[in-house]
Amino acid sequence: MSSYRRNSPVREFQKQLFILLGLTAVFWIVEFVDLFFFQGRLDRLGIRPHSLVGLRGILFAPFLHGGFGHLIANTIPFLTLGWLTMIQETSDFFIVSIITMLVGGLGTWLFGIPGSIHIGASILIFGYLGFLLFRGYFQKNLPSIILSVTVFLLYGGLIWGVLPLRVGISWQGHLFGFIGGAIAAWMIAKEKKYYK
Repeated sequence: MSSYRRNSPVREFQKQLFILLGLTAVFWIVEFVDLFFFQGRLDRLGIRPHSLVGLRGILFAPFLHGGFGHLIANTIPFLTLGWLTMIQETSDFFIVSIITMLVGGLGTWLFGIPGSIHIGASILIFGYLGFLLFRGYFQKNLPSIILSVTVFLLYGGLIWGVLPLRVGISWQGHLFGFIGGAIAAWMIAKEKKYYK
């Protein structure tokens, strides 16, 4: 039993690594297939505001990118913030990802400019950022507060991405992804208090 407990953090880390690297591999495979076989046409499956068919982008948008430059820019923050999201409990990663995709996707669909297409894992990245920054406030325990402060110091500058400062950047996806992450932080904290 003691041997199992000693190995469990290592096994948990291996599982987290498998999840993160597996999803990152999917991002890269999809982008490779899109560019070399579909000439970028898969990007049409992204979120298309105010279009019923564009709602499917809520599911597909995080897996689509506008070229390898876009994908490279998203890969490191996805791995880093994704791992920090699951550092206390691996299941938090899936809860935050689902809530972020729904809130971020619907918010982008409702408030995005008609005729535009929104793609990229940055919806998830900003969701993880929102979750990590607000988890300390909602959970009110020392590890969560330390994590929130650390993330703010390392990635606080990303918050400017929720503002419409650059043309061609989906600030709506960033903003509503961030809001989705904050909602997830509140929901997870509430659940943890309920089961105490």
